[in-house]
Amino acid sequence: MQLKVDGHAVYVHTGGQDYAADKPALIFVHGGGNDHTFWSLQTRFFAHHGYSVLVPDLPGHGRSEGTAPDNIDDYASWLWRFLDTIGAEKAVLVGHSMGSLAVLAAAAQQPDRMLALVLAGTSDHMQVHPDLLTLAAADDPVAFELITDWGFGKLAHKGGNQAPGLWLRGGGRALLASCQSGVLGTDMAACNAWKGALEAAGSVTCSTLFLLADSDRMTPPRSSKGLQAVIANAQVEILVGAGHMMTVERPNETIDIIHGFLGGAI
Repeated sequence: MQLKVDGHAVYVHTGGQDYAADKPALIFVHGGGNDHTFWSLQTRFFAHHGYSVLVPDLPGHGRSEGTAPDNIDDYASWLWRFLDTIGAEKAVLVGHSMGSLAVLAAAAQQPDRMLALVLAGTSDHMQVHPDLLTLAAADDPVAFELITDWGFGKLAHKGGNQAPGLWLRGGGRALLASCQSGVLGTDMAACNAWKGALEAAGSVTCSTLFLLADSDRMTPPRSSKGLQAVIANAQVEILVGAGHMMTVERPNETIDIIHGFLGGAI
């Protein structure tokens, strides 16, 4: 579906089901240089299991118009304007990587509107190497290579896709290469610059899940220890053998974990 936020068209994947106000709104937010396809299998499952699922392409990403914000707090504010447009008063926010920072900041901005929060592949401070910042800002293909090399776990380097004939790393690289010029660099810089995660976590009052992976070289589980300590009664689940791109590496496991968490949270 498409709607308009701030006068710009926004593409929203719904898993094949129309938005229904009588079901909990479940918003999946992709990471830097990505789009809604990062959550494809999760979207389909939850749309057919009791949730109104909305997976927007963030501004300037995928099929959405507009300019990608250059900071995390603006991404968070945009998410609430997006929800206002669709008419969702409260929501579950699920974010991966940069998206995890955006939903964390959003939860801090309007805690009373949160049903639950899921932070996948997150970190107290998502630092980006200066060389990668430079390469991403220049849309250099080497940036795509570095991100997919570090982002996927060992199994994904050998294959690992549950659908025969599809290549996880190749698909990830193609997704990054399809991003509009300058967007990946802007996203990487926004992650690197944002130092408000711990402060934001102090304002989170809803049930929270940390979805992490033990082979994640970009945001290893230890990198979110500060957040875990600040958010009261947070649940932590660690996928064994998965890398940073856990939602495409281990889609069934991520679905099961999130589904189980939400069943007890809302």
